[in-house]
Amino acid sequence: MAEAKTKKAAPKTAAPKAQEVKAAPAVKAVNRLETKYKNEVIPALVKKFNYKSVMQAPKLNKIVINMGVGDATGNAKLLEDAVKELTVIAGQKPVITKAKKSEASFKLREGQEIGCKVTLRGIRMYDFLDKLVTIALPRVRDFRGVSRNAFDGHGNYTLGVKEQLIFAEIDFDQVNKIRGMDVVIVTTAQTDEEAFALLEALGMPFAR
Repeated sequence: MAEAKTKKAAPKTAAPKAQEVKAAPAVKAVNRLETKYKNEVIPALVKKFNYKSVMQAPKLNKIVINMGVGDATGNAKLLEDAVKELTVIAGQKPVITKAKKSEASFKLREGQEIGCKVTLRGIRMYDFLDKLVTIALPRVRDFRGVSRNAFDGHGNYTLGVKEQLIFAEIDFDQVNKIRGMDVVIVTTAQTDEEAFALLEALGMPFAR
């Protein structure tokens, strides 16, 4: 009787290895104004103030936008609206500000929510300043430039904005109340003269 032939098992082949897909390196977002600062403003400031190093050139540190909503003590929705509007303007959600002490004449209690503020740094800081000086401020009626006298003696500048409507992102039909805000531009400048030169070079439209 013939022996049954055993069929040899086919050799196992290793499963093909999945190709490793390398993630593309993250591209750092760069603002037009930030690029201008590095390529044009720094060399100009070094020349103007005779700095020994480019590291001495003043730069933007942060921008703080504060919106007061004192009337929110009687209507909480007004504060909600302000938070939404400031979020749209700044591109970043603000924090709620509270009263530090009670004021009977204003019917204000310590700890009561009375406004909102946002602190911008990095790309969002440059994006906001770029939008402020090129789009928003020129939309102010009869605009003749911002004050040269709003520096604090330490290289920081405060700008008062009367209406949030100057920002193109705000829909006039959706606004329940015209509201202003304070914009504080904090720099590393040691003097107001240096801060002025920095902001002017970045396009801040100072009054002549």
